[in-house]
Amino acid sequence: MKAPTEPPFEPFVGAGYRGELATTHRPADVVGEVLRLVDPSSAVETIHWGRNYLYTAVIETASGPAKVVVKQFRNQGWLQRLDRRIRGSKAERGWRVAKEMVRAGLATPDPVFLVESEAADGPSFFIAAHLEGAFEVRHFFRRLNGNPDAGDFPDVDDEAFLARLGGLARRIHDAGILYHDLSLGNVLAVPGDEELDLFLIDFNRARVGRHPGVVRRTRDICRFPVLRRAHRAAFLGGYWGTVPSRYSFRWWFYVLSVNGYLLKHAIKNQMRGLRLSRRHSHGGSHHPHIPAAASDVSSRDKTVWDHLSDQPHQHASRGEKLAIRLADSPAHLRDLAIVASATPRVRRRYAELKKARYGAPTRFGGIGLAVRPWPEDRDAHLEGIAELGVGPVLLRIHPWDRDHGEEERLAAELAARGHELDFVIPQNRELVRDRARWREAVEEIAERFSPFGRRFQVGQAINRSKWGVWTRDEYVDLYLEAAEILRRHEGVEVMGPAVIDFELQVLLALVERRTPGLRFDIVSSLLYVDRRGAPENLHLGMDTADKVTLVRAIAEVGRSSGDRCWITEVNWPLWEGPHSPAGKTVSVGEEEQADYLTRYYLLALGTGLIERVYWWRLIARGYGLVAPESDGSLRRRSAWSALKTLISQVEGATFHGPLPAPDGAFLYRFTRDAGELVVGWSVTPNVPATLPRPAKVAVGRDGQALPAPAGTDVLLGPSPIYYRLG
Repeated sequence: MKAPTEPPFEPFVGAGYRGELATTHRPADVVGEVLRLVDPSSAVETIHWGRNYLYTAVIETASGPAKVVVKQFRNQGWLQRLDRRIRGSKAERGWRVAKEMVRAGLATPDPVFLVESEAADGPSFFIAAHLEGAFEVRHFFRRLNGNPDAGDFPDVDDEAFLARLGGLARRIHDAGILYHDLSLGNVLAVPGDEELDLFLIDFNRARVGRHPGVVRRTRDICRFPVLRRAHRAAFLGGYWGTVPSRYSFRWWFYVLSVNGYLLKHAIKNQMRGLRLSRRHSHGGSHHPHIPAAASDVSSRDKTVWDHLSDQPHQHASRGEKLAIRLADSPAHLRDLAIVASATPRVRRRYAELKKARYGAPTRFGGIGLAVRPWPEDRDAHLEGIAELGVGPVLLRIHPWDRDHGEEERLAAELAARGHELDFVIPQNRELVRDRARWREAVEEIAERFSPFGRRFQVGQAINRSKWGVWTRDEYVDLYLEAAEILRRHEGVEVMGPAVIDFELQVLLALVERRTPGLRFDIVSSLLYVDRRGAPENLHLGMDTADKVTLVRAIAEVGRSSGDRCWITEVNWPLWEGPHSPAGKTVSVGEEEQADYLTRYYLLALGTGLIERVYWWRLIARGYGLVAPESDGSLRRRSAWSALKTLISQVEGATFHGPLPAPDGAFLYRFTRDAGELVVGWSVTPNVPATLPRPAKVAVGRDGQALPAPAGTDVLLGPSPIYYRLG
């Protein structure tokens, strides 16, 4: 492998950033390209999403586009700021070591940019060239040790490869570099002409100018899980030049160091799991791209807009939120009293509805899609909705915006094409406080959009303070004003209260109120059943079907509501960094999202107790059916195909209820045009089940033709299959 040569570097400064760049990758507009690269919206793909954020992007250089990896380091908190002041940021330290490695002839992806925010707590960025076709060495060791999640890694001679790794570690130390993190994920293997080329990454912990002794050398190379005697001999032979005796200090201290590191790593993973759980429950530090709240606002007003996840962000601390809750405790106690008095009636009605569920055939329908305009491609929604075959469309209109031209254009086109169109009017803190502007905004929306649709949801996630509402009284006041304005237009129905997640005590507290004029024509809910997993998962002993049944029971019992129920928002957030609306711990992959989408619609609408379910949304990074790419193109995810197939197979069919199936498996029976269809799936793979009759056609989750089973016995998995019976 040819050793890389050191490229020349030059400093830059501008637009609140400073740093250094490799002149071989110099763009025409340095500062402009820096501003684009450090904005996570430029991400092509998320590589890692945790304490630091790594993503790929494309840089426009004088010689053409080049793919790079951007590693974002946060500097939030006084300890991080102090460390940055004393030792330099992690990005700066890694940059220095990267240049030293290049000088020493050690292969590492070309360093391209070091970017430092001028703000004391602003982020730092290390940007390097992307290695195409690289494999993490972790997959070699997983395969070496017989782990089931080994993943892909090229075939190599195990002992020879271990000797190469040992030799690479020796070259690092001989160059005067103590790595401090020479581990599974920090060595990449790229297929070369004759053998794998090895590249080193992630060296912000490394120190230059060190010539360690045996103890430090051994502790620096113990992070690879080399467990068998022959493998240890190969690795240590590659490092020391000869295999140490099993009774020598070099051998037994290495064995102790490896075992100690593995134990420490296991304990650390347990503690990390606890910290992630607490962070999900109580909040954590925000992404650097999110703007700060104004310095002169009260604790109640510290919300800002996050343009990547397209939702508000709450800057108020846990202590500030607790203080607000305590100050509002009389209102919360009043809500609790309402809930306590109504709960027995809800429980009785819930038991009745659950007992009667699936008792008679019902029409399966109400598969909807919620959208916002996509100005970058104004016709993408029209084309996408038409191809999906979706009927009901829910358009979200932001009342704090002054210009609704794009929303009106999209609404007019959809209405002209015959779609049933309805609307969501969310709130923010500014409008909660400025009621005159709220009324003015609702009046404009009602006038402009009521010709295209007759149902309006007032409010959005009203049990989340980031959306601007701290008490139920604040929301009721907003709702009453908006409902009065909207009902001036003939035939308009008003929905609410749009409670998010399974916090139905909030829903009950609102629909049971005796406030004069309070009436929800349709009870709407943003029912995220289990964002951490499958829709069949139990939460407080209830799965999706049970929770939908409980929503209906609350609606029927409520003094201010009828029995009509809609779910106006659901999705499963994806593993796409700050674009994901719900955080790392609850994100899933694209295939899981597609499975869960199909199963959620089947479980929820199959109850026959709600009229609509709307997926949020069509085009969005982080959760949409369509992913906008960095080059402006739109990529359809697996969930797109899953929704299209679901609509084509069962929308408008008659649902006859579930058939007998093993635990964890589901067989849903439909009829249409004298034909019979069974949709089957299971929570875990390879669950045997029996169809009532042999199937003549089998269709996969994404619409692909599958081999029809020979008889009635089938194997079910997480991806639903549509069986058309003979």
